Amino acid sequence: MAKRKVEELSMAKVLIIGAGGVGGVVTHKCAQLPDVFEEIVLASRTEAKCRHIASQLDRSIETAQVDADNVPELVALINRVKPDLVINVALPYQDLTIMDACLEAGVNYMDTANYEPLDTAKFEYSWQWAYQDKFKQAGLMALLGSGFDPGATNVFTAYIAKHYFDEIHTLDIIDVNGGDHGYPFATNFNPEINIREVTAECRHWENGEFVTTPAMSTKQSFTCPDGVGTYNIYRMYHEELESLVKNFPSLKRAQFWMSFGESYLKHLEVLGNVGMTGIEPVDFNGQQIVPIQFLKRLLPDPASLGPRTKGRTCIGCVVTGVRDGKPKTVYLYNICDHQECYAEVQSQAISYTTGVPAMIGAKMMLEGKWLQPGVWNMEQMDPDPFMDDMNIYGLPWTVIEDYPF
Repeated sequence: MAKRKVEELSMAKVLIIGAGGVGGVVTHKCAQLPDVFEEIVLASRTEAKCRHIASQLDRSIETAQVDADNVPELVALINRVKPDLVINVALPYQDLTIMDACLEAGVNYMDTANYEPLDTAKFEYSWQWAYQDKFKQAGLMALLGSGFDPGATNVFTAYIAKHYFDEIHTLDIIDVNGGDHGYPFATNFNPEINIREVTAECRHWENGEFVTTPAMSTKQSFTCPDGVGTYNIYRMYHEELESLVKNFPSLKRAQFWMSFGESYLKHLEVLGNVGMTGIEPVDFNGQQIVPIQFLKRLLPDPASLGPRTKGRTCIGCVVTGVRDGKPKTVYLYNICDHQECYAEVQSQAISYTTGVPAMIGAKMMLEGKWLQPGVWNMEQMDPDPFMDDMNIYGLPWTVIEDYPF
């Protein structure tokens, strides 16, 4: 990293790794702020994707090719580019190689999703938290999970706890996608990651421990505010629960809920029954193929869904606790319109709601508002400047007290 002082980082150079739907949004949003993101380099395994994104912008950026699984290749690119920050929006499987490269090259790091091993459908922070001493000793920062969920939902929780409660007791994160892309079955982000998440066993926090239940076995109906609609939401495990219950030990229960339509669930059930969601290699005509990776090739590219997706997302946190000895409930949420997102950055709202917080998290670090050595989750930072920027840069939020859940 160029060893400039914190106060001199307000105009900086970033290296964005990953040119999928989220990478496109992050690049668009960074490009809109030349006073902060003075120089941008976008790199991916397929440089043509980077050049396609670059062609959509009103300013010029540099593109590059890199294999994010290859630490020496990553280090060589970082040393050539000399960024102040690496923004990792590649696959979660690649978090550790990119963190290793950042340590070797001496540059700050951030991502939007925690590490997942390629051969096990399991995601947790232990692998990345293990880097705490390395980053601290190097004088570098790693910011984990600066997307929406995880990311904005962590900051929502911290903001609610700071401003509305003396102590928080329950947390329900509710992610509703009221959009329709018109396909019988498609995923709104990387199909492999999406299907692995949805089919994993559910875990929720209750009375001091994580309780495991079968995937998608608990559902309820939820009515979103502002006319978004009423949807079936299903309890599932999501990575931010792991850090939130650690950093807010007063939580007695914490759950994550996501909406799914009947068509999506029926297709997923059938695909699972015939083995197409499997992650173990199988022999096909003398070749080893992973079923879920083959399925990914057959499904629509999430980055292509933008022009045809209509409707709104509604993502937020319902928190209960006490203030001045009295119980209360607070719901903090954002609503995002798919078509408005496409008009701005040529992407649907799922990628937008992840990409905007990634840009804001990077901005927080480059401006020195969130810059301290070590490995940190979003809720460990001061939520106020991040929340201010969400209102400014496309994800305005609303607070309702005593909203029924």
